Formats: sequence, C-alpha cells, structure tokens
Amino acid sequence: MRRLIYLVLDGAADSTSAGETSLEIARTQALDKLATVSIGGLMYPIEEGVAPESDAAVLSLLSYDPHRYYTGRGPLEALGAGIEIREGYEVAFRANFATINEDTLEIVDRRVGRSLTSSEARKLGAAVDGLELGLYGGYARVKATVGHRAVVVIGSRSHRLSDEVDNTDPAYAKVGSFSVARPSFEKRIARCKPLRDTPEAKATADLVNEFTMRAIEILSKHPVNLERVARSQPKANAILLRDSGSALPRVEPISKKFGVKFGAVVEMPVELGIAKLLGMEVAEVEEPTGNKAHDYSRRLEAVLNLLKRVDAVYVHLKGPDEPGHDGLLSEKAKAIEEIDRFFVEPLLEAVNLGETAVIVTADHATPPSAKSHTGDPVPVLLHVPGVEGDRLRRFTERECAKGSLGMLPHGWELLPRVFDIFGKAGFRLG
Repeated sequence: MRRLIYLVLDGAADSTSAGETSLEIARTQALDKLATVSIGGLMYPIEEGVAPESDAAVLSLLSYDPHRYYTGRGPLEALGAGIEIREGYEVAFRANFATINEDTLEIVDRRVGRSLTSSEARKLGAAVDGLELGLYGGYARVKATVGHRAVVVIGSRSHRLSDEVDNTDPAYAKVGSFSVARPSFEKRIARCKPLRDTPEAKATADLVNEFTMRAIEILSKHPVNLERVARSQPKANAILLRDSGSALPRVEPISKKFGVKFGAVVEMPVELGIAKLLGMEVAEVEEPTGNKAHDYSRRLEAVLNLLKRVDAVYVHLKGPDEPGHDGLLSEKAKAIEEIDRFFVEPLLEAVNLGETAVIVTADHATPPSAKSHTGDPVPVLLHVPGVEGDRLRRFTERECAKGSLGMLPHGWELLPRVFDIFGKAGFRLG
C-alpha cells in the first residue's frame, strides 16, 4: 500500500541571518538520512514578509489559502475543544492564563512560567466558566485545554456581537482576521478596543473588558493560586484573549479535494480543530506528559494505526516552538533531537520507504534570537519513491535551499505541488 506521511515540526525553523540555526546545531541522524533520499526546498508558510501564527500556517500547509478561508483562531480552538459557537451572538478567543501584578495589571509572565498544569487550569477555568457579565445580557464560557491554554467564548443573549475587536494580549495585534506578533509591546493587559465603529464591536469590547476584570478578581483568590503561592509558584491570576472569530471557515474537505483519505495526529486544540474542520480522521492521543520517549512513542503508534485505514497522515509535533519563544537555542536544538530520536528514527524503521512518501517541514520559524514567530522561510524535504533525491546532506534551512523544489512563495502551493510530482512519478496513493 502506498501512503503519505506529512510531518510538521512546530516552529523548528530559524533565521539564517542570526548565525547557526537550531536545525544545524541539532544532531539529527534520522532526518539527515531521509534528506539523502529526498528533494528539498524552502517555503514561506503563508507568504514573504508574514510571520504567521500556527493556525493560519497550518491551514496554508494543508493547501487552504488563509486570505480566502481564515476566520480567526478562536473558532478553530473552540472546535478543537469541542465547543460550538452561536454565530452572530458569540465570539471565540484563544486564551492564555497569565501571571500579573493585580494592582497595576502589569504582565509578569504571559504563560505562568509554563508551570501551570492542565489539571490546575481546568479548576481555574471552571471558576470563571458561565460567568454572568452584567451588561448586554452577556456571559462567558471558558474551557481550559492544555497547560496554560484555554478557549474563551464571549456571548450575549440579547445583542449581536462582532469579532472586530482587538486583543487583550499585548504581544499580538489583530490585523483583519489575523493575529500578528508585535516585535515589542507594553507588558500590561491591553484594554479591548473595537476595530470598527459599530454597536456590535463596542458591545463585544465592553464584554471582554468586563470579563477580564471579573476573572482577575475571581482567580486571584482561587485555592489553586493560593496553593501555588505556598509552593513559591506564580499565580495564574489573569486570562489574556486574542485571535477573535465568530464563525468557522467554509471549506471543501481535504479528502474530496485530493481524492485520498486523510488522517491526523495532532497535539494542540487549534490543530485538532483544523483537522476536524477539514474532515480528517483524527487519532486520539494523550496530551504531552513531558516524557518525550513516551509521548513520541504514543504518537508514532497512532500514526502507524492510522496508516492501516487512510492514505495520508498529517502529523504535527509541538516540541521546538516553546524553547524558541523562550530564547533557548540549545534547548530548541535538543527538542529537535528528541523528535529525531524518538519519532523519526523508529518511524523510518517501521515504514517501507519504497512505498511511502514523506514530507517534513515546519509551520513557521521561531528563532530563539527573536523569541517570536518570524517571516523567514522554512525548509522542506520531500521523499517520493522512484524520484531521485537532491543528494542533500541534512535537514536544515541552508541545505534544503540547495534543493530542486526551489522557493515556494506560499505554503498552500506545497500539497498541490507534491501531488503533481506524484502524478509525474506514477506514484498513486492507496
């Protein structure tokens, strides 16, 4: 049976202008072995000059132009968390539990030092879920997801709402439907502002600001936070909102688009939401435990099981992105090495490369020097049985730049290009 494995390493790429990259530092025996039998190239996940968030980038990498289909991250996160939204009367946001100075609203840490457990977050989320906001018939629905992450839905029983409001997370600006990382920002909770002069946008902004302050009041005194303080851990005493959206994209299912059945192995709610939106068969995997050998083994098992039922499996692994955001070059290289050792190496041992095509890329660059996503191109490897490789030595930005794929100006062009190569090589999935 001929199959496709599409592996995306979240934030694995760096900027080559900042010196040696994480991929160049990392010791990646398995990825480098794959590189020797692959063709390579570079790709802008959305387009040149755009520093994408993962959600828009993943839509693009799966062949859907975000300029046509993207409606905001909030609805995708909500779908991944199992939440339906009422269009016109509810707006969904991606949310972070954060640590703030309660007197000044100064942000101490946007992610609670990455120390908040999912169990703690669920208790905090439950404390503000169903909160009545006291104006416009407003309320909030809150669901914690993984670690410091959550989904917040702001709704009204009597007033129409709009997603044309700015973020309260100051690290990101709302530009159209997109959220764009700010290179610098005031470390203080931002007041939500309407982006259009409409009653719907004003009502939504007012409800968001009311929720923000009410949540701080409740969370600051919550037993979870009092216990954290007793353990000398930072409080999760605020919720930052960003990436509003009030409707899901209307898209053609990916299996219908390409005529093959797709499955997905993903870790985070937004990727899960995208996979559901596109009609993929989603394998259930436990959230990351921190034990990389265990986590990647479970994900590999899920991939191999899916390959028995579907033609193509999309795999999204989070590892390298977080140390990139934290500015930790050696830790990011280590995260890439762990994927190579515990996932890619046993994957290549388990599948027959004579019958299996493999794509490896990243959804965006997260250079430790920038501590944020950037608009740099990402490397691409493509192995197709019967297609001679480019004799690349490694899976790195500079090495893949030598490959015959050249520079893809948009991520949504990758899969159509891959299927075109399949056709010319006589490689048919199934």
